[in-house]
Amino acid sequence: MKPCVFCAIARGEAAADVVMESPDVVAFLDHRPLFPGHVLVIPREHIATLGDLGETMLPHLFGSVQRVARAVESALPAQGSFVALNNRVSQSVPHLHVHVVPRNARDGLKGFFWPRTAYRDDDHRARVAGLLRRALE
Repeated sequence: MKPCVFCAIARGEAAADVVMESPDVVAFLDHRPLFPGHVLVIPREHIATLGDLGETMLPHLFGSVQRVARAVESALPAQGSFVALNNRVSQSVPHLHVHVVPRNARDGLKGFFWPRTAYRDDDHRARVAGLLRRALE
């Protein structure tokens, strides 16, 4: 089995634009965002699917998802947010992760056809991460 890149991010061994950390949860920018500010929220512990998540971790993980969704909506030009979680199918990394995506009316996102984009450059990505970090403080 390949080493888990999300576990490496959680341990600080792999590069990521982390926007929030707690003892149990890490949130960082998706490197292939649907829109700038697309965040992945993960448990630090390697947990593959939502079904594998212990009941005591639910408030930690989804409390963090709620905080990130609020930050995305307040820090970015977003009218709302889209929150999603895949289990196995379409789960590109087999580590539980919740997508928090900024949304606006007529933003082009149609159903589950998600055209991936890129940040304009490293400065753009760093600026978006900084906005979210400040909103989460």
